[in-house]
Amino acid sequence: MGVLRESLAVEAAQQPQWSTRERLDAVVDELRRRPPLVDAESCHALAAELEFVARGESFVVQVGECAELFADSSRARIQAKAAQVHGLCEIVEAVGLPTVRIGRFAGQYGKPRSSDTETLPDGTALPVYRGDAVNDLAPTASARRADPLRLLAAYDHAASGLNALFMRQLLLPGNSGLSAMLAPTYISHEALLLDFERALVRPDPVRGGEYASSAHMVWIGERTRQLDHAHLAFAAAIGNPVGVKIGPTARPEDVVAIVDRLAAGRRPGRLCLIVRMGVDAIADRLPHLVTALGESARDVVWLSDPMHGNTVRTNAGRKTRVVSDVLREVERFCAVLRRHGCHPGGVHLEATPDPVSECLATRADLASGAEPDRFESACDPRLNGEQAEQVVRHVAELLCDG
Repeated sequence: MGVLRESLAVEAAQQPQWSTRERLDAVVDELRRRPPLVDAESCHALAAELEFVARGESFVVQVGECAELFADSSRARIQAKAAQVHGLCEIVEAVGLPTVRIGRFAGQYGKPRSSDTETLPDGTALPVYRGDAVNDLAPTASARRADPLRLLAAYDHAASGLNALFMRQLLLPGNSGLSAMLAPTYISHEALLLDFERALVRPDPVRGGEYASSAHMVWIGERTRQLDHAHLAFAAAIGNPVGVKIGPTARPEDVVAIVDRLAAGRRPGRLCLIVRMGVDAIADRLPHLVTALGESARDVVWLSDPMHGNTVRTNAGRKTRVVSDVLREVERFCAVLRRHGCHPGGVHLEATPDPVSECLATRADLASGAEPDRFESACDPRLNGEQAEQVVRHVAELLCDG
């Protein structure tokens, strides 16, 4: 509990201004009494699979929502997303590389934001939407109030989503052949809301210590990876596999300190560095980080997040991402790591099985003034099913070339 207590004593960025402290305390007490959402055994199973990735013998496909809505926890929605992850993994497996399936769902209910408020077209200023675990997307003052009771709803919806996922993977009598072919799909989300995450820490009956029972894997975002802040202390305290987002402003000495704190003395693959630098920065910035890490660079899992560093605005001001930029960032990610003798370990994509048009195909489309005509994301633009397949097929080709 030492490091976990430390995470309570230091600053935590990106935390909501909850409506009442008394209600938050009651919610946290209730969450502490609830059963774990995932068990320690399955977290260790994922850790074992990630060790193979760190050794260059497997590949991670981590896919799912930007900001997951509570409505997306229905059985049909979760199973559709799991089927998308499964199909994308089959593309990689077709070139002879085993995969690790990780979904960004059944818990991705919180979002960090660059501003505390947003201004509506009529000039009204409102608290910004921070995910369904905090407030509602509807643009009204009452909807945007940070309500601690939504943390209980987040638990309930995550439990419902996990149940749907496990039903898909369950070995059923008379259907064991089909079910046995389905490799497990693990769940992950950003460990942003520390009141929620800390309340779901549980004793680890397998290896001792404690683990985060909210998901098999959690990651720390680019906005919350400060060395002296609470999110990194939380990640150090738990036994789960963890990730840290690494953007273009990351300093080599900071990345070395993060790896020392979260990976030193642990099995290879315990830490995923999720690189999100943007197509224009990655070829220049990533080599300095890999070089600074030295031999430690071969003990972490390197994941490419080619989405977040490539967010741009259309002429009308709407967020979008350009698929050709996504493809080129993945290419440069793989090239840099291979030059340094490291394994490109996977991709981390915001995508949906729905036929949205939130991302444009090329820079020419952006320059022409094209606008996404079916934008359904609660926050950032996602790849649709065809675009996600395009990215993963390109990755598979790069793996073959290597």
